[in-house]
Amino acid sequence: MTKHYFSLIFSLFLSLNSLGQLKIAKLKYNGGGDWYANKTALPNLISFCNRELGTSIQTDEENVDVSSPALFSYPFIYMTGHGNVVFSDTEALNLRKYLLGGGFLHIDDNYGLDKFIRLELKKVFPELELIELPFNHPVYHQKFNFDKGLPKIHEHDGKPAQGFGLIYEGRLVVFYSYECDLGNGWEDPRIHNDPEAKRQEALKMGANLVAYSFTNR
Repeated sequence: MTKHYFSLIFSLFLSLNSLGQLKIAKLKYNGGGDWYANKTALPNLISFCNRELGTSIQTDEENVDVSSPALFSYPFIYMTGHGNVVFSDTEALNLRKYLLGGGFLHIDDNYGLDKFIRLELKKVFPELELIELPFNHPVYHQKFNFDKGLPKIHEHDGKPAQGFGLIYEGRLVVFYSYECDLGNGWEDPRIHNDPEAKRQEALKMGANLVAYSFTNR
């Protein structure tokens, strides 16, 4: 994919944002995992971004199947769940084309996703390895600064939160938040009873991901 192609895609997304028609979506996948988890997360993140970043993203949650041509309508895709994930060869190829065409995927381990998603990403990018991003990576320094990397929102196994990435020809195409659970932090306060400070950390990091995905193509 050429830089010219990326610039055309980005110009389209900017136009959609200015018209209030820009959308982001949650990824629907097969395998039995609960792709539909965190129902209030994405609308809350979108509202936060519209307020703090000046975006005009439509606030209704959109769901898109990994195999669908509609995938290419969204500059940012959010994926979550606790269980199994299976990409067919056709689905893996469609996701690869989406990411090489300028799309961005945020995978958020909701606890239990890790051992499945790592295998499935190999179907999408067999030539790439997930690498832990350094704390000085731009994804941690958009409007909000996270000098120590990902915030720790939920305990899970008590390990430090880690941000991994797949980088293709110098461009971060997949960001994987592990042992963190940003999506739970985005949800309505009544669902997890997280302290407001934790919710704000999660929303700010989510906003950084959205901002990065819109401006680094």
